[in-house]
Amino acid sequence: MKYILVIGDGMADHPLDTLGGRTPLEASKKDAIDALARHGILGSVRNVPEGFAPGSDTAIMSIFGCSPRKYFFGRAPLEAAASGIRLAPGDACYRCNMVTYADEDVPFEHKHIISHSAGSIEGRESDELVTMLFDHPDFRPLAEQAGMVIHKGSSFRHLAVQSHVDIKGIQLAPPHDHLGEEIGPILPTGCPNADVLRELMRRAFDILDQHPINVARRAAGKLPANGVWFWAEGTAAALPNFPEHYGSDGGVVSAVPLCHGIGILTGLEAVTVPTATGEWDTDYAAKVAAALGVLKKHDFVALHLEGPDEATHNHDLEHKIYSIERLSADVVAPVTEALRAAGEDFRLLLLSDHMTYMANGAHGADPVPFVLYDSRVSEGSGLPYSEANGRKGPYVDDGAELMEQLLAQKVSLAQQPAVQTPILPKETP
Repeated sequence: MKYILVIGDGMADHPLDTLGGRTPLEASKKDAIDALARHGILGSVRNVPEGFAPGSDTAIMSIFGCSPRKYFFGRAPLEAAASGIRLAPGDACYRCNMVTYADEDVPFEHKHIISHSAGSIEGRESDELVTMLFDHPDFRPLAEQAGMVIHKGSSFRHLAVQSHVDIKGIQLAPPHDHLGEEIGPILPTGCPNADVLRELMRRAFDILDQHPINVARRAAGKLPANGVWFWAEGTAAALPNFPEHYGSDGGVVSAVPLCHGIGILTGLEAVTVPTATGEWDTDYAAKVAAALGVLKKHDFVALHLEGPDEATHNHDLEHKIYSIERLSADVVAPVTEALRAAGEDFRLLLLSDHMTYMANGAHGADPVPFVLYDSRVSEGSGLPYSEANGRKGPYVDDGAELMEQLLAQKVSLAQQPAVQTPILPKETP
């Protein structure tokens, strides 16, 4: 028996007027996914526990069976694990995004953030800019005084580690949840170290804004990477061992350090696909080949696609739908066809980790639809995969319970609907 977990990051959403009252899932042509839903259990699940900020960190931890209430100590430490960064007691780790502030002649606090990824900046330019910044004579002394070092991420996603620091009470905002907003109210607050981070962010803008790389990016019609943004703070993390707990082992195929970090900390293999981008234009075929390669040696693989989420953050409805359609046609279809051709029985869990709203580009904590499919069973929901149809099936209030269902250690789901109250997104400022 083979077990497959497929996560379409942020593909669930609310109905949109521009789609005639349909969601992007409902507007997508996704025959392979819909076939699984019709012949499998179709329900909905809450992956983000109440009281936690909606994000892939808590949601994907839940999906892997690790309750955030027990194990969540921040997102950045999970990503650090993927990079082999060891955090010592007293260390704090932050995601350090390359971001874009609007070109406007206003004080720093009144600037508006318009891209959480500096226009999905290429890895080479991003690495070059962040290296220059931390070596700059006007910035390096501030970073050294703060006890901060940078670890390049080869994308817009870098990691900063700060030694011997107290972050109790700190409040840092995810930049993708505040696109188009004035940054003053969302700059770091809550403790003395927040003042240190704010000053580093201010000085970074002064240095980066007119750097030759950014001048060239503007001239080429691209967004500049004229700022850094600290968020996702945390301290050293430890997660329960997946093979020991579930009796299955395998790997995690993803272009996102967060997923690899969760995999590593749970004792799974982190599988990197060099041509995967973490965007809508990722190398789908190579990711499928990697996943099937894992299943040749092991019985479990997790396959994560970031494209729908990034497209939504960029307010790109066309490529959100495109990513969903490619997930169905170029991931789900070839994986399931290959397993059937090999005569393998398999169980497959497919779901969105959280909602990401086209209305404002932010994450949401609403329950999301899931499909639990068993190749040995022919009967199922009879319905295509969507948010509304998920609400017609069984409701799982704790996403950490689904992994046991996938691995058939606790098969208890029945087609019983539950009353769920949607969480409406905030209006875009």
